[in-house]
Amino acid sequence: MKKTNWVYEKSMQESSRLSQEFLHVKPGKGAAFVRTTLRNYVTGNQVEKTFRAGSKIEEADIFKETKQYTYKDGAQYVFMDLSTYEEYRLNEADVGDKSKWLKEGMDCTLLFWNGKVIDFELPITVKLTVVEVDPGLRGDTAQGGSKPAILDTGAVVTVPLFIDIGQEILVDTRTGQYMSRA
Repeated sequence: MKKTNWVYEKSMQESSRLSQEFLHVKPGKGAAFVRTTLRNYVTGNQVEKTFRAGSKIEEADIFKETKQYTYKDGAQYVFMDLSTYEEYRLNEADVGDKSKWLKEGMDCTLLFWNGKVIDFELPITVKLTVVEVDPGLRGDTAQGGSKPAILDTGAVVTVPLFIDIGQEILVDTRTGQYMSRA
């Protein structure tokens, strides 16, 4: 049975790793073991590692806090704690492809390790406005056709033919797919 998402800290390399997948294996002969795929949160590197069953692993001191994305300052994205007004800055490289779903005023979950931000999570669905789309042809809507639309964040999403400029839509940030009209 495959399971996912537990975090541990490897003290020798002083980095936090997320188990992206792990599988408990009990061979017919010999001791059981756990085979894992780990991703280093700081560097992004992936490695496969095998642990003996019953091994003790130190859990990383990682916590999540909700912060609001406020604005982009050059090559940095600024998030703010609304209770203390403290700012947290992430570089474009840290944000990556998630930037196409970020909208000012959006609440995001920042992941902290050793007092520093190592990752962030977007809401599962975001409400965005269509700024550019080809007009749908009358009569094509019954066939369930689709067309590309450019959203106010610059993201391109495939939408049904009945969606027009100025309409707000809901998009799944995990897959980048149109969900429904807002």
